[in-house]
Amino acid sequence: MDADARPEGPILGITFLYYRDLAGAVAFYERVLGFSLAIDQGWSKIYRITGAAHLGLVDETRGMHRASDPKPVQICIRVPDVDAWHAFVASQGVDGLSEPKSSAALRIRAFVFNDPEGYQIEVQSALD
Repeated sequence: MDADARPEGPILGITFLYYRDLAGAVAFYERVLGFSLAIDQGWSKIYRITGAAHLGLVDETRGMHRASDPKPVQICIRVPDVDAWHAFVASQGVDGLSEPKSSAALRIRAFVFNDPEGYQIEVQSALD
């Protein structure tokens, strides 16, 4: 193999977030967002978001990093009907829930809320 040739891959992408209360984060992502557990590593839980996109939830006492404030990371998911998702998320009693807003410049309609430890989640739909 040529030393300059890039090897095959990647086959999936994982963004890892670090939690003080892993069980609380797991319950939230399963119950509110409906993410499916793809890989269970014990103190690291990897959830399939869609396709090859995954989110890893890590117990900060075991992972490579520690949970910290503030949270300079936002998880964004695109859905077919942002208003239906807003109604559902509102019924779950989440923190930091905004009203859906449209952005002509970005061609999206979106809202945000926070997970149990303050990571912001944006839910958006494309404007036609």
